[in-house]
Amino acid sequence: MKKLIMVLLTISMSVVSLRAQKSKKEVLKILDQKSETYGDISQQIFDLAEMGYQEHKSAALLQETLKDAGFSIKKGVAGIPTAFVAEYGSGNPVIGILGEYDALPGLSQQAVPEKKSAGAAAGHACGHHLFGTASTAAAITTKEWMVANNIKGTIRFYGTPAEEGGSGKVYMVRAGLFNDVDVALHWHPSSVNSASAGAALANKSAKFRFHGISAHAAAAPEKGRSALDGVEAMNMMVNMMREHIPSDVRIHYVITNGGKAPNVVPDFAEVYYYARHGNRDVVIDIFDRIVKAAEGAALGTGTTVDYEMIGGTHELLPNLTLQKLMHDNLTEVGGFDYTEEEKEFADKIAKTLGKEKADLSLAKNVLPYKTEAKAFASTDVGDVSFAVPTVGMGSATWVPGTPAHSWQAVAAGGTSIGKKGMMVAAKTMTLTAIDLFKDHKLIEKAKQEFEERRGPNFKYIPLLGDREPALDYRK
Repeated sequence: MKKLIMVLLTISMSVVSLRAQKSKKEVLKILDQKSETYGDISQQIFDLAEMGYQEHKSAALLQETLKDAGFSIKKGVAGIPTAFVAEYGSGNPVIGILGEYDALPGLSQQAVPEKKSAGAAAGHACGHHLFGTASTAAAITTKEWMVANNIKGTIRFYGTPAEEGGSGKVYMVRAGLFNDVDVALHWHPSSVNSASAGAALANKSAKFRFHGISAHAAAAPEKGRSALDGVEAMNMMVNMMREHIPSDVRIHYVITNGGKAPNVVPDFAEVYYYARHGNRDVVIDIFDRIVKAAEGAALGTGTTVDYEMIGGTHELLPNLTLQKLMHDNLTEVGGFDYTEEEKEFADKIAKTLGKEKADLSLAKNVLPYKTEAKAFASTDVGDVSFAVPTVGMGSATWVPGTPAHSWQAVAAGGTSIGKKGMMVAAKTMTLTAIDLFKDHKLIEKAKQEFEERRGPNFKYIPLLGDREPALDYRK
């Protein structure tokens, strides 16, 4: 009898919750009530800190959360064990929400305002533990609103792994998983609140592997051919090439294997390259020249070289119809205030960044709307934006002034500061999804702009070619 009463009470509470989601204001209240639950989920992913294509536990946690909320789950999509699609509803419109959850290598950090390792191999220096969780919250809350208001259509969550250099979304686009989507929503952790038009650099990356002949470096150097010489010759030629390429091209590399001992001529060496620009055609040309430098280096050092494509992403295609809508919703949601304890934390972080105090107005307010942006980084969201009208935003999950990919970003992302910013994003995406379900004309207008910007003769060609997902690129 007691069990039956508990079941009936749970059902009653669920009905009350659904009935309470008729308006946007009520939806926001529901998210406030669940902020602690979603905060706990983000903290679990923060502690896991799994790198690209290794996010098995993080992906499973989000899948379980969505399944418990009534979503059907398709695991291992696009040939990627940690990629998945969660869906509720049927028919049109289809609104997709992107969620990331990979960490970065070598940035393990505790949630404290001084540099202090957590003793792990990686850390969430780009806040993807918050990213995936907020997107999950938005998908679930939108679904509950749809049920409460008898809304037809499909809400779909995309679990997208390995954004950090692994190009997870590219494989998902290539597999046709976005073909029936009307609009895709995303966000990203930041040090400010903004929903202006975004921009991103197209990118091609590869690991160049040189093969030589080992020998005793002192007793028989003439019998050896150094693979490391090949790497260093390649790097020298690429660095000289910088004078003769567009000034806004970005090329960077790390030597991932340079040999094992100074007295052994290395018979293997590897260098990992990125090439970026705001136009994918320029990236393709630059990358081809990098390949020629590698071939020349091998010829000159008596070695051989091959390379493996690791990633390749398009630039970001903006959609101002959607962007203004998301900006208006972010403005309605607003930022948040820091507690006294959070202010103390923020000022300590600010000092490590060369500032006396943190400008907390950037967390409380929303930046003015802009229709243009300058690109400084790359994202595989770019490929999604060429497949479907796409819109994104940034939320102040880090202490204002904090750069991404820093220990300071990891630290704040593991505190209440990160979780507050995460809920700003969850609310904004939820309101935007609701607007799109309520007004199909907005979707049609966004699609028209999308077709005009993409061009009538556009043909999608993945920059990483036809390779299989680079599941071991972090190993």
